[in-house]
Amino acid sequence: MKLETFTLGQIFETDTYRVTKEDVLRFAREFDPQYMHIDEEKAAAGRFNGIIASGIHTISITFKLWVETGMYGDDVVAGTEMNHIKFMKPVYPGDELRAYAEVTKIEAKRETEGILTVMLTTYNQKNTKVFESELSALIKR
Repeated sequence: MKLETFTLGQIFETDTYRVTKEDVLRFAREFDPQYMHIDEEKAAAGRFNGIIASGIHTISITFKLWVETGMYGDDVVAGTEMNHIKFMKPVYPGDELRAYAEVTKIEAKRETEGILTVMLTTYNQKNTKVFESELSALIKR
């Protein structure tokens, strides 16, 4: 969608994504090899009572879900910033995540491009908010 197609306050809901234990382990082993993500025994004795997804993994899933809505389409040029990243609750294997993107800012920058900012909010199957962040991208006009 072109920049002018978006409106302030517009909300988009994504499909869902089920997080598997294999996903958590694979991602964490490569990108965030901390015990709470990869060592089931040690994680079970910790505050989360089992392994949890890396926050970076949660960001990646959220972004995947948002992109797969197709709202950017071929009109996206590049991401420009991500701010106010908050991990509210842990994401566990078996959780089913869905995200919402609310348009919070539309800013024309050039004749051909502008910045679209959305607040991404991710929930699990219990409707518990697990993640939130502001995301901005350069979009064609």
